[in-house]
Amino acid sequence: MFGKIKYIGESIAHVENLGGETASTDLMNVNVIFEAPDQRILGEVTEFNKEEMKIRFLGEYINDHYVNGVIRKPLLSSKVRIINSAELMELVGIESASSFVLGKSAIYKEFKVCPSINALLSNHLGIFGNTGSGKSCGVARIVQNLFSNPHMLAYNANIFVFDAYGEYKNAFGSINKINPNYNYKFITTNPTDSDDYLLQIPVNLLNLDDFALLLQATNHSQLPILERTLRLAKIFSQDTPESIKFKNHLIAKALLAILFSNQTTARKKNEVFQIIEVCHTNEFNFDSTIAGLGYTRTFSECFEIDSNGYFGESVLITEYILKHIEDTYEEMKEPTEYNYSIADFTRALEFTMISEGFQNNSNLYNDAIILKVRLNTILNTKVGKYFASNGYVPLERFVSNLVVKNNHKAQIININLEDIDDTYAKVMVKIMSRFFFEFSKNLKQRASIPFHIFLEEAHRYIQHDNDTYLLGYNIFERIAKEGRKYGVLLGIISQRPVEISDTVISQVSNFLIFKMTHPKDIKYIEEMLPNISSDVIEKQKTLQPGSCVGFGGAFKIPMIMRLELPNPLPYSSNCDVAKIWNVAKKEEKPQQ
Repeated sequence: MFGKIKYIGESIAHVENLGGETASTDLMNVNVIFEAPDQRILGEVTEFNKEEMKIRFLGEYINDHYVNGVIRKPLLSSKVRIINSAELMELVGIESASSFVLGKSAIYKEFKVCPSINALLSNHLGIFGNTGSGKSCGVARIVQNLFSNPHMLAYNANIFVFDAYGEYKNAFGSINKINPNYNYKFITTNPTDSDDYLLQIPVNLLNLDDFALLLQATNHSQLPILERTLRLAKIFSQDTPESIKFKNHLIAKALLAILFSNQTTARKKNEVFQIIEVCHTNEFNFDSTIAGLGYTRTFSECFEIDSNGYFGESVLITEYILKHIEDTYEEMKEPTEYNYSIADFTRALEFTMISEGFQNNSNLYNDAIILKVRLNTILNTKVGKYFASNGYVPLERFVSNLVVKNNHKAQIININLEDIDDTYAKVMVKIMSRFFFEFSKNLKQRASIPFHIFLEEAHRYIQHDNDTYLLGYNIFERIAKEGRKYGVLLGIISQRPVEISDTVISQVSNFLIFKMTHPKDIKYIEEMLPNISSDVIEKQKTLQPGSCVGFGGAFKIPMIMRLELPNPLPYSSNCDVAKIWNVAKKEEKPQQ
């Protein structure tokens, strides 16, 4: 079969084909060994004709362990033979407490590919392929295999699957049948079953950056508005005498600025009433009683305009307003524990808008109006119900509760976002990812609680956004660059890698590439991954559904493998058009 080495190039050996025209095409992609005293070089058959074979060098066996890359070329006198079972097992691995069955080798059908769990899942993972290529089934099979490993009990796993279509509920819902210690939790924007959980994000955990994303802030001038609003929302949440006095102080300063402006009396009255309409307390509302010498007036009566065109009780109302101004309230500290709702945040924004510096600045005021409109949109749509205000919830408690179902640890947490549009879905995924990252960074023992974040349709979330311009960072890019050392790992599942942030792609260490045909995506993968060979690119173009090329740090060499269909399957199959269209003959209506 293999004859002498005819000559050796930079990375390919040309070997005599002893089989001639009868050489089997099964030799394509088969691994061979160039063997000489104290030397075993691994190669792969990439091309052959009736006269010779081209074999590409991959690596070398040193003391029976495979090392990727070739420093020294094989000798011309080396014997060329097909790889043996022991050498192949060194490449594909064996199932153990630290590895699992990923799939079956497409070339060596009796061998299973068993990567190290650490090598595969202690780094970011990219799973790419056309629609219908088997990505969803592949992800489901991988997770099922991890939990079906008879050599280990993955009790402390924390796998979060952000699901764009609700595909994985069927695939993971019965995970406890594998082992009663395993549990699956389904969190959704649209609960339908009794054991579904409504997605609830505590408002008190949202920081300035989260509100900027949620309200789609586009310029830096909106950040101080949100920052002040956030501060006021925290202070007002206490409902203490001090917080009420602070509200009165803010209202009083705004009213005083209007009274001493050079506007007409009628315009002043209109603006005063507009403020009281949206920002009011017991001391400042239309019916508040204001005492004079021997008489009383209501707040609204004090602003009646007399025959001279002035407020009839200008002295009385001015004195009343001045009593409530105390600049020391501006220095009030934010409470350490607070609970407020999106509606409370909206009211705090109203107080921000009447604050000094906002009323007479049309740009700031217009920016605030835009934020107010978006807040009201959230309040008046179903999006608002996904933000909870049921008491102060520390981050540690929130994350801990996420992985608990009926007082038992859940290993797979499926978060379904199919019921909301992409804009808000992206924000919620970013917010939740930030929670995991912040939680992990605060652990006393670094990376002691790993979180795996699988993002289905990742191109919807990990995009070339303006977060870095506005906030100074993008949470996915930060996790991609820093998450590994804290144990926060991304699983990026997408049919359009070209739409994903190149910073994130550049930090991915392992890839499972299903069939991809779009030239832009293929070119993008080649450009972003300098270590990927043209051979791998060519292999993935002809893959069957359910087959993929695995390469990266978890694989000794690029592996073509076939993943078994998951059992049970995810809801990702095509529509059965023929079955739906077809009408049985007995149901056919007679022709007229």
